[in-house]
Amino acid sequence: MKKMLLILAIVITATSFKAKAQEESAAKTPKWISDKGYWVLEDNKKGNSFSVINFYNNDNQLVYREKLIGSTLNIKKKKTLMKLKDALETAIVAWEGNHTLRENEAIVAKVMQ
Repeated sequence: MKKMLLILAIVITATSFKAKAQEESAAKTPKWISDKGYWVLEDNKKGNSFSVINFYNNDNQLVYREKLIGSTLNIKKKKTLMKLKDALETAIVAWEGNHTLRENEAIVAKVMQ
């Protein structure tokens, strides 16, 4: 009888650890990550400060590029990340209409204001 209780306790303990491990692995995606695509930021901090931001769709196709002269983006701020998400989704919606690369139409500059 004692062996049966010990085995039951071990089984219950093992299953609770397994359930907890599965909960931790299913982390939520941050709000600033878009399901339509992604962006890549290039900074030049030497000499003239400027940033080049490239927007890509989920098929890794470049859909929009913008060069921001005289400013750099602080991607450590959540507010900046959310604005970049909005600009990305705007650029992808515009790209879906005609499938041509668009450049420097101030999409990012408008969103960052």
